[in-house]
Amino acid sequence: MTGVAGFIGSHLSAHLLAAGDTVVGIDALTDTYDPALKLRNLDELIPHPAFTFHRADLLEADLSRLLDRAEVVYHLAGQPGVRRSWGRDFALYTRRNLLASQVLLEAVRNHPLRKFVYASSSSVYGDAPAFPTAETVCPRPVSPYGVTKLAAEHLCELYGTAYGLPSVSLRLFTVYGPRQRPDMAFARLVAAAQSGDPFPLYGDGEQTRDFTYVRDVVTAMRDAACSRFTGVANLGGDRPVSMKQAITAVERVIGPVSLDPRPGRPGDARHTGADITLAARAFGYRPRTDLLDGLAAMAAHAAIPRRSSIERSPSPNGSA
Repeated sequence: MTGVAGFIGSHLSAHLLAAGDTVVGIDALTDTYDPALKLRNLDELIPHPAFTFHRADLLEADLSRLLDRAEVVYHLAGQPGVRRSWGRDFALYTRRNLLASQVLLEAVRNHPLRKFVYASSSSVYGDAPAFPTAETVCPRPVSPYGVTKLAAEHLCELYGTAYGLPSVSLRLFTVYGPRQRPDMAFARLVAAAQSGDPFPLYGDGEQTRDFTYVRDVVTAMRDAACSRFTGVANLGGDRPVSMKQAITAVERVIGPVSLDPRPGRPGDARHTGADITLAARAFGYRPRTDLLDGLAAMAAHAAIPRRSSIERSPSPNGSA
């Protein structure tokens, strides 16, 4: 698994280990946000006898060694964030989202994989013309980030056509839950409600998002890997809400949120909403977590102070 120390990667690893799988995790621990937070994400994984961690950049790693005996590859590594993908930083997004994916696909193209699972994004749709949005809608990204995620999807399809690589690209719709990246909306909302600091609200608050709980996402990822399905599928929460409604939900769970209204920013889609019919049919996907329950889990996790055991030990198990 690439991106193993990230928000989704750490949850997926725990899910796979609980299912009896062996996980070889790779992560460069980049500074997209505090690497100490990523190290803490590995705390419960490192002691597990079926888990090994390698700190490595995909563009520099000995992938043939790391992929030895792999049956499934989950590719979650990448440079996140819509708003930062403009201008000079686009080179970084190209390197980490596109070039790194190509190098990994090259490494597995002749490998007898059962499945290559790529974590794509709803950002590929941009301002979609229809809601809920099905996979048949022509993608029209409105951010450079979305462009790189779509290009990596195309690479997966190309390697499937040219080399028979069985790949699944899962378009994730606004995943939230404990350990969410600190720059994402719900993480900032929960922090604002708990601290009393103002929450910067971009736009008028009427923009909608299809919030998807992380446990539902990682369950679907393994189900997709175990299925016969190949191609592209949406993973959404099946119940889009506006940012105003999201703020109200956080206030119900935690308490009042002070708002700092700001203008909308380039690259932010006005609305997102997933048609999950294909995923339901292909590998039994069904989101089960209520928004208030998911937010309560986030709030409980955020209230617990943590210090990573890896921070106290300079040599993680199996690190490269």
